[in-house]
Amino acid sequence: MKIEVKGSSLEVEVSEDNGKPALLLWNGAGCNLKMWDTVIPLLTTNFKTIAFDVRGVGQSSPSEDPALYTYEQYAEDVNLILNELEEKQVHIWSMAWGTRAAIAYCSLFPEKVISAVLNDASIDAADTEAQKVGAREAISKQLAKGIGKFDKPEGWNVHQDNSSMMSAMTAISKFDLPKALEKLTMPIMVMTGDHDPNLSSSKKIVKMLSNAKLVELKNVGHGSILQRPDLTTKEFLEFHKSL
Repeated sequence: MKIEVKGSSLEVEVSEDNGKPALLLWNGAGCNLKMWDTVIPLLTTNFKTIAFDVRGVGQSSPSEDPALYTYEQYAEDVNLILNELEEKQVHIWSMAWGTRAAIAYCSLFPEKVISAVLNDASIDAADTEAQKVGAREAISKQLAKGIGKFDKPEGWNVHQDNSSMMSAMTAISKFDLPKALEKLTMPIMVMTGDHDPNLSSSKKIVKMLSNAKLVELKNVGHGSILQRPDLTTKEFLEFHKSL
């Protein structure tokens, strides 16, 4: 469905309204909402899933005003989505860049977030080359252990406008994430692979939060949900059983 927001139209996909708690899914950088297609069928027994593309990403239209590519605006956009769907509160699951956006949302509207699972979490500068190297090493180790490589969902990185997608990602430079962590009081799990350079920052985040736990994924690199949808979903559901 399309949901109209200030200066843009957002692409949103919602699973069947089964009366279960709502789960909001935040995409990684360069991804669109299709990145969740493998895991959503594994979640709908427990959740009503809400996948969406921020303005300028995937099939969401570019922002009419480039100044609106901010985490604050994305948070307001999410609230409009929730209002449209008549959801007062949500659980959150996010990956990589989406985890930064999710942290921002959780800090701006903590009363709307029941819990958050943050994959590949970092509040520090990204080392994209190290992420690629670590992912290759992790996949090599998985194959050596007989774990087959998972195909990425069809169309997971397709955007109607690549330049606006890149503009949307710049929101990361305009928000104080370390300060935002001070406002996160909901139960949190940080889930990061041992071959992801973001792991050091993930550990830092958990040390800053008394309400967070760390799950270190063995032989997993950056882009953990795409790389190991089976393992990450298992850990996600185990966390929710513990709440």
